[in-house]
Amino acid sequence: GGERGTMARLCGELALCGLQAGGRLRAVEPARPGCVLVTRDERTVTVYKVSDQKPLGSWTVKQTQKISCPAVYNDRTGEYVVVHDHKVLRIWKDEDANLEKAFKATLTADVYRIHTLPKAEPLVLFERGSVRRLDDLLSAPQQELENVLSKDEVIRWSAALLEAGSPLILFVTEKDGLFQLYTQKLNPNVQHGYKLDLGDEMGYSLSFALSLEKECTALMCLYSTGCVYKIQLPSNRDSAEEEWVLPQTLLLKLPGCVDSLISAALLALDETHIAVLGAPQSHQCAVKDSLSIWNTRFQTLQTWKELPEGTSGQLWCYNGKLFIPHGKTLTVIPFACETSSLAAVLGKLKQPSATVKPLSPVMNWNAMLQDQQTSEPQLAVTINPAESTPSRNLRSRKRQNVSTQSQPSALDLMEIKTGTNEKIDEQLTLLLSNPLETNAQLMIAQIATILVSRCMAQNKFYPQNVLVKLLQTHALSYSLCPDVISVALDKADYYLLQLCLQQFPDIPESVLCACLKFFLSATEVDLEKVIVDLGSVASYMELDQSSSKPGQNMEIVENGFSSILVEEESSDAPAEKQAQGSWEFDVKSVCPVGPKKAALLNEILLSSYSETFLLPPLKDLSAPQVMLFFQYLQYLYMKQCQTVNTVLPGDRIPTVSQVLDWINLLLDAHFMVLVMMSEAHGLLDHFNRFIRSQVRFYSELNKIEGSLQKLHQLQPQNDGLYSIEVIEII
Repeated sequence: GGERGTMARLCGELALCGLQAGGRLRAVEPARPGCVLVTRDERTVTVYKVSDQKPLGSWTVKQTQKISCPAVYNDRTGEYVVVHDHKVLRIWKDEDANLEKAFKATLTADVYRIHTLPKAEPLVLFERGSVRRLDDLLSAPQQELENVLSKDEVIRWSAALLEAGSPLILFVTEKDGLFQLYTQKLNPNVQHGYKLDLGDEMGYSLSFALSLEKECTALMCLYSTGCVYKIQLPSNRDSAEEEWVLPQTLLLKLPGCVDSLISAALLALDETHIAVLGAPQSHQCAVKDSLSIWNTRFQTLQTWKELPEGTSGQLWCYNGKLFIPHGKTLTVIPFACETSSLAAVLGKLKQPSATVKPLSPVMNWNAMLQDQQTSEPQLAVTINPAESTPSRNLRSRKRQNVSTQSQPSALDLMEIKTGTNEKIDEQLTLLLSNPLETNAQLMIAQIATILVSRCMAQNKFYPQNVLVKLLQTHALSYSLCPDVISVALDKADYYLLQLCLQQFPDIPESVLCACLKFFLSATEVDLEKVIVDLGSVASYMELDQSSSKPGQNMEIVENGFSSILVEEESSDAPAEKQAQGSWEFDVKSVCPVGPKKAALLNEILLSSYSETFLLPPLKDLSAPQVMLFFQYLQYLYMKQCQTVNTVLPGDRIPTVSQVLDWINLLLDAHFMVLVMMSEAHGLLDHFNRFIRSQVRFYSELNKIEGSLQKLHQLQPQNDGLYSIEVIEII
């Protein structure tokens, strides 16, 4: 079977946020699950939810202050910590709006970096080399700190890890071109210093990274010559030897680098893979603005991605995602490392013999999609009688010397390329009936790509049932098969589009807007015979129908919504209403669209997007489409505000926050259009009065907050008798 390793691949990228000119950040740090904490510049800290590419909170220091140490998140307390002006420590939570009102502590020395570890107290590293726990500093901010470093010795890099359950800080210093590595433990308090053996032939160091080996603690260093060296710490660090020089061993030599690297970054992804930013990936291609992943065990390039907008030489990695400032955006690139053999890494996978358990091969994705195989391939699922777990293997079309009973069921790709809908459906059903393994996603993506290519080349060919089954495997994404949405739009397949929107997390904003335009332009007649998953749309539309029954005139005020309050807010409106156009919307009427169109529009509202990239294609909506979409958004918002907790019943219903975000986006994209259209004036005026009524309602709630606090402080008189107290609030 050969030596085993892992294969790495990069997935579709996301734009998390925009950046200023130059594209540099202070840092990207992990926050609560699914979020990162971005210190943009010298004044701003922002929390982003990565899956939605949306900011959840942002804080800024005063203009006279500068952030000198990037912000971090303390997962033990749910608090954020930042240092500005070198010595001033600030601690706050999500609900704190103003940093000036947050907790403040002034320290006695300049802070270099704050390091966090899972479920552990943050560690503060000072510029002169001393280390303290955060809680120890907060108990005595003015405590004296020792000077570990000599004069003119400065810290170039630092990191933290857990060694045998105890926190360990490592930092590299430089003085007069000489580098030294320090390790600091706090329990017990032990510090060691080591000299790094840097030969002149290595060039100068560009980036340090912590190795992720389980057996030992080690560093990696990338030099300007393109060499990556490994520096292993001694296992016994209790020796009294003073001048301990740590040797370096060559881990990897990057091609095309002859003392030519100026700005590059290095990170360890797992025990055998490293990510390199800013170095060419081959002798033939001298592109330095690229990201490459290398297997250090097998000395092979696994994958790479060009970054044409340029990079700042900064690279972070959290939870299987790489964060890279690319041009004017902070780009997120998910990656995956999968088990493979040395032969698969080198592209020399041989046909397994009948006596050897077949390994799941790593497929040549580009060759598969472009049909560059020299033979006609088959995808086979083979059941080993001695195993309870099935395995799958690529096989050629040569006859196998096995009995009929042991012949595996195979999916012939030629059948996919030339067969009828019925034949393809049968073959796919046979394949999906077997349990799938690790490379199932590539197999399904290949089949989908072949079918979509046939649909685009042959107008009469459209295996709708097969495409639906492929989507229902949850193995596809937009980046794996981008043309499936184009085909669904061309064939007016609303159900397939709905499945794509539900399952693809990486749909570009331009494609999202194309689907939105298509849904808005569809007539109710078009949707009558179309199959659409209505989800929970009927729940609030039934509420709407039931509320319009005669004899129900009860006026209920919830979350500030009341037709009476809305009418009271109209005192500044013109005495005579303008002539109402055909698009005017009455909040008391039923939903402006049918249930099927409402379900499709909800999928758009639930999709992930970046405002920066969504606004330009959103401007392509026509005036009638803008009006209809705005009417539906307003209808949803008012329906949500009529409920106690602003949540409509059921699943796959947009939240009130999502609806408001889309309303703001639509107003930003079509403000002049809505202002110039006389038909929109009534809609905008009613919505304005409704929002004002809500603001007025919440303002009244704020006024009684103090009274409610007084009520909590009152001590009831307990004389042993039953009594009822009536308190009147004036």
